Amino acid sequence: MKRILTLVSFCVLSCFTSCKKEHEKEKEDIYLVTNPIRMDTIIKKKYVCQIHSIQHIELRAQERGYLEKIYVDEGQFVKKGQLLFQIMPKLYEAEMQKAEAEVSFAEIEYKNTKQLADQNVVSPNELAMAKAKLAKANAELSLKKVHLQFTQIKAPFDGYIDRFHVRLGSLIDDGDLLTSLSDNSQMWVYYNVPESEYLNLESKIDEDNPLKVELEMANTKLFNHEGFVKAIIADFDNETGNIPFRATFPNPNQLLRHGETGNIQMDVPLSDVLFIPQKATYEILDKKYVYVVNDENVLESRMVTISGTELKNLFVITGGLKQSDKILLEGIRKVKENQEIHYELKDPKQVIAHLDLHAE
Repeated sequence: MKRILTLVSFCVLSCFTSCKKEHEKEKEDIYLVTNPIRMDTIIKKKYVCQIHSIQHIELRAQERGYLEKIYVDEGQFVKKGQLLFQIMPKLYEAEMQKAEAEVSFAEIEYKNTKQLADQNVVSPNELAMAKAKLAKANAELSLKKVHLQFTQIKAPFDGYIDRFHVRLGSLIDDGDLLTSLSDNSQMWVYYNVPESEYLNLESKIDEDNPLKVELEMANTKLFNHEGFVKAIIADFDNETGNIPFRATFPNPNQLLRHGETGNIQMDVPLSDVLFIPQKATYEILDKKYVYVVNDENVLESRMVTISGTELKNLFVITGGLKQSDKILLEGIRKVKENQEIHYELKDPKQVIAHLDLHAE
């Protein structure tokens, strides 16, 4: 009797366990499915950029001679009018002294001629020639003074000195590059925008309503001041289809320097765009695929085209899907193509609202 009870208990337990497993299996076989969603949104897009000083110039010699003195150092901040370099001035000083002597001689000659002209001893033409000779001598003197001034190279504005291209004692020719000077009080940041985005943004940018942008520096940190797009360059690049935008950033702490690179982050409006969750996709050889549920509830593998624009947890679809398509949302690795499934269709708005994981 005891053996019979034990056998009956085992059969009941086995039946219960089997039913439980069948019930769990039935629950596991119901997959979540959703539709692509079409909507308007604003994304934050990145553009590679180049950072330039608002003023960046080359300082070149305007006279020939030996570099006699260097008054500053590389990387030093200098003020407008500060003396930077001195080219040996001896020759130009001598030429100026000669010009001064010629002016003195011409002045004496003019005064004497004028006295004689006042006494009608010489003709008015001789007086005019003496006056012209004096004017010529003064002009030569002014020219020599300019040449002498050119032996001193001074800062045309406040800024930072770049590296030197000459050394003390170098023989410098007219036009030789000495160094560069950068005004970093404000920075001009250039980046390229595709034509389609330009057309959407151009009408919204003006002096009273400049486009606000952010700068991601090379260390991936955001620069702590916002910039504003105040200029769009005149012409498109026919090879790339892009047009340069110029954003202006304040740089009070002089953190940004001429020649740096980074990324501009700009809000870009997207109109009537088709989105799907990233986790609804899988990848084969760098191509994106989804499982589409057909009218017979059978899975079909379909390649989709993904825009370069990416939102958190979402892909922008530019080809391969319609808004009415039903796509598998979860369990992608548990199924295979041409498999018939049971599914629950979820509203795409609810799906997007609860997304918290990227596709795996």
